[in-house]
Amino acid sequence: MRCFSAIERSLPALLMTLALAGCNPFSAPESMMDEYVERTARVLDQPYQLSTIPATDPLPRRRERVLEMPAVELGMLDFLSIFGCELQVVAGERASVLGRVMQPANRLRYEVRFINAAQECLPEIDDESLRADVTNAVESKRESLPVAIWNATWGVEEIEALLTRSKGLYPLEPGSGIASLATDLEALNALLKPLWQGETDVRLDELGAIHQQWQAHEAAGQLILSARMLITRLDDASDVIESRLDDRPLCLDGKPNNQSDIVQSMFFSVFIERVQPYLAQVRRGREDIIRPLSRLAERQTKVMPEGFEGWYEQYLKLDGDSLWAELDASQQRHVELWQRQLEQCGLRPGV
Repeated sequence: MRCFSAIERSLPALLMTLALAGCNPFSAPESMMDEYVERTARVLDQPYQLSTIPATDPLPRRRERVLEMPAVELGMLDFLSIFGCELQVVAGERASVLGRVMQPANRLRYEVRFINAAQECLPEIDDESLRADVTNAVESKRESLPVAIWNATWGVEEIEALLTRSKGLYPLEPGSGIASLATDLEALNALLKPLWQGETDVRLDELGAIHQQWQAHEAAGQLILSARMLITRLDDASDVIESRLDDRPLCLDGKPNNQSDIVQSMFFSVFIERVQPYLAQVRRGREDIIRPLSRLAERQTKVMPEGFEGWYEQYLKLDGDSLWAELDASQQRHVELWQRQLEQCGLRPGV
């Protein structure tokens, strides 16, 4: 009974602690940025407005991403006539019921195995007509290999989990799984590089494990949402600073005053200590996650579906008119405005 009473007495304090934690605006990215805009306006004595954060576009639907594979197969009689070659086993797998509904990763493995098995088998084929058929089949499959690679990367369902917009913003402190995801994305680009260069002597055993990583992480979608949010809120705060610069000076004759001390204190305690570390996290995530995804798509632009191209240029490219170039421009403008503002008081920061 005494134990119960002690817990009961401590309950109000516990609830108060939880309530205070829940009211901490710096505990989540969006509330932190909202608070930053509000405090910037308050210390600069300017009106402000929190703009509506524009929506981001979803990854194109799977039917818009998957490319049709050309149907180039040896006839049943042909592959039976080359009994003794590995090609007979490979072609037989494709002809099976399961082979007709291969998932994209397995289809890519099959295409590579077919090419390699056919090339090994060619010297053993005496029939000129059959040798010509196998040679043509190899050439055709080599030509369609980029389609199989595309489908095994951007055409799989697992990529949808990695780029989902349903898991909110990139966290203030990303989990340890980000490092393994980044490693896998770099490994995938390295794994596929020989295929893009026309070499088929590769092992694709890791492909399934990489796809599983995509399904377990949503970092890419979170980064895209965070970039859009940061652009909007940095622009909101920049508009506040710009309006003050266009208004009366914060300091006269470059001499600090009480208000400039308050402004400088907020600048360091909120922008430098809170906002900039999150910007750095997002930039690091861009380098670790978005950049290898951008490279994965860029190397496949020749087969990239038209409906995917606009999405790629907006959300994966790091230059041009992309989301990421826009974030760079917003951040640069914001820092330059702060430098101008504090320079009025001889307090120009080196950010």
